[in-house]
Amino acid sequence: MKYFLYCRKSTEDEDRQILSIESQRTEMERLASSWPDVTIVARLEESQSARTPGRPIFGQMLKRIEAGEADGIIAWHPDRLARNSIDGGQIIYMLDQKILKDLRFASFTFENNPQGKFMLSIIFGYSKYYVDSLSENVRRGNRTKVEHGWRPGQASFGYLNDKESRTMVPDPERFPLLRRMWELMLTGAYSPSQIRKTAVHEWGLRTRKRKRSGGNAPSLSAVYRIFYNPFYAGIIEWEGRTHIGKHVPLVTLDEFERVQELLGRPGRPRNQRHEFALTGLIRCGECGKMVTAEHKVNRFGSHYSYYHCTKKRIDYRCGQPVIPEKDLEQQVIDFLEGITPPERLHKWAMARLGTQYAEQATLQAVQRQSVQKTVKSVNQQLENLTKLRLRDLLTDEEYIRQRQELERERVRLLQNQTQEGGVKSSLEPDRLVISFNQRAASWFKTGNPKTRRFILEIIGSNPTLKDKQLNIEARKPFRCWGKTATISQMCGFVEDVRTLWAANDPAIRKMVAQIQLLYEQLEPDKKRLAA
Repeated sequence: MKYFLYCRKSTEDEDRQILSIESQRTEMERLASSWPDVTIVARLEESQSARTPGRPIFGQMLKRIEAGEADGIIAWHPDRLARNSIDGGQIIYMLDQKILKDLRFASFTFENNPQGKFMLSIIFGYSKYYVDSLSENVRRGNRTKVEHGWRPGQASFGYLNDKESRTMVPDPERFPLLRRMWELMLTGAYSPSQIRKTAVHEWGLRTRKRKRSGGNAPSLSAVYRIFYNPFYAGIIEWEGRTHIGKHVPLVTLDEFERVQELLGRPGRPRNQRHEFALTGLIRCGECGKMVTAEHKVNRFGSHYSYYHCTKKRIDYRCGQPVIPEKDLEQQVIDFLEGITPPERLHKWAMARLGTQYAEQATLQAVQRQSVQKTVKSVNQQLENLTKLRLRDLLTDEEYIRQRQELERERVRLLQNQTQEGGVKSSLEPDRLVISFNQRAASWFKTGNPKTRRFILEIIGSNPTLKDKQLNIEARKPFRCWGKTATISQMCGFVEDVRTLWAANDPAIRKMVAQIQLLYEQLEPDKKRLAA
């Protein structure tokens, strides 16, 4: 009689104690050699779970049996053939129709009679029960683990699975690099593709090497998944609920939501053959179109660059002349030097801010108490929401939506409550902006095109070019100081920064993140200004 030798091994926990495919094949071939009436016509192997129907090789085997290529099946155990009711029922039905004439197993004796088919159906049913109960136990364990603040499964990129504590801990090699990637994204000046290029080629970011894979550069889609995943903000979303994770978050919830807003922006940066610092920032003062740049080489081999209007208006012919790159950048330098405060004011302001930490300590304590009260209020709202649902005063959709909103608000409050450096964070924007204002001109002179562009984006507003003259407005809170600047003007400058920061103005927060990034890139050997 002709038989198919079928070997299957699932990669899931259900088959942890089952022999490998190679071991099954070797053992079954050894047993088949002692069966004189058995002829193995094909050896079929499959690495897929039998929990649900749809195994391709198993389905092809049954079709080949219906076509008459074989009369029976040899397998290690009946659960290798079926662990769901459809596949098990199909096997028994083919035995009833005598399409399938025999089954042979290493650990089970089968006879093709009513009693044998009855015992086979019992074993198939037990195999299905085992898989179902195992799945339920796994889900129950996962729910418990999530409720305790730990996400089950493989650790996300940037984290490691701690086998002893069964938790996730930061990967000391990759966690800091991912934080720098988020900081680049928060500046709003880099696209995910640019961030990936920097992380891979300049920082050497690679995935964690495993037995059979890993050690490669993360793909662009993986970078997008990092920026979309709320797990990095300390949130575990599981079965429609939001839980506070106990793992070390990579970013705050506010930073995560700002990145989501940035990722929603339309448009993509285009690749350029030559990198210019000011393209895409300046508009023509005559026709309103953007100012672009070109790099040329004349017939004598001399290189020169210049800026000019794109002149893309169909209904108007712009007559603005070109301007050499050096002349335009010198005008930017003149503008930056004009908004640089005198050295005496800079020293006075930095010294004044240094004395305000003690004054802010009391305010920090009050704020902490306020946050604690608000957290209690949110917890009470969650309890009230549950009571309303139990009384059928809310639909499932309303209950889930409102619960997710309250749980996210609680996560945000708890993160703000546990965030270190409340005093430092309230004073750091002042010191960063003031020190950057002092250094912007020198950094622009010595920086590369990307740094120069970055600086003008931070300080300049509505730059226009007309008749070779660049007009730039200082972005709030920056201002032109002049030679007669006073301490009261510096106090007003500091107060503007503080007011915008206290009002949670997204522009000032983006500006501070950009300035901090510049410090890390241009002066990495210096400590943070507010330390």
